[in-house]
Order: sequence, then structure tokens, then C-alpha cells
Amino acid sequence: MRDVTDASFDLDVLRAGKPVVVDFWAPWCGPCRAVTPVLEQLAGETDNVEFVKLDIDQNPGTASRYHVLSVPTVMLFEGGEPRETLIGARPAGHFRKAFADYL
Repeated sequence: MRDVTDASFDLDVLRAGKPVVVDFWAPWCGPCRAVTPVLEQLAGETDNVEFVKLDIDQNPGTASRYHVLSVPTVMLFEGGEPRETLIGARPAGHFRKAFADYL
């Protein structure tokens, strides 16, 4: 999963040619570290969706724009709009179910 920033978010996520799952995370967040391998696993299973991550401490503008109040927050964007949101650490099955229409 590659990093995106406040500066690159519009191009990398909102104007992407396919759906994008964004992992809003922070380095100090233990549950965020638990979610990363789950999302990396899903990323390796599909080419239909791109998976990226955004450090909310370094990029507070985008986190604020999408009302991210807790981490980890994982949002799926399609066509420049958020379509699905999961908050908190979850097993892979929860992400698969939430994003099933896109994977």
C-alpha cells in the first residue's frame, strides 16, 4: 500500500480510474498496525481496487474533510465520493463483506 497525502489525495483517490480504499491511520495507533496486514492481504487479492494509506498526523486536512475522528478508519472511494466506511480494527471478513461489490 502506498502513501497518499493532503496534496496528492484529489489526484490519487478522488480522480482515480478505479475504486480506492483509504486507510486513515496514525503511527501511534496500535489497532492501525493490526489493520495494515489485513488490507495488504486484500490488496494482493484484487486488481479492481487500489489500496492506499494516509497518516492523519501528517495530513490533517484530508482527515478533517472526511470527518475522521477515530483511527483506524477505512473508507472506500468511487467516482470521487466515499461509498463505504469501517471504523476500528476488524478481521478480513468484515472488509471483504463491506467492499464485496468492489473487490
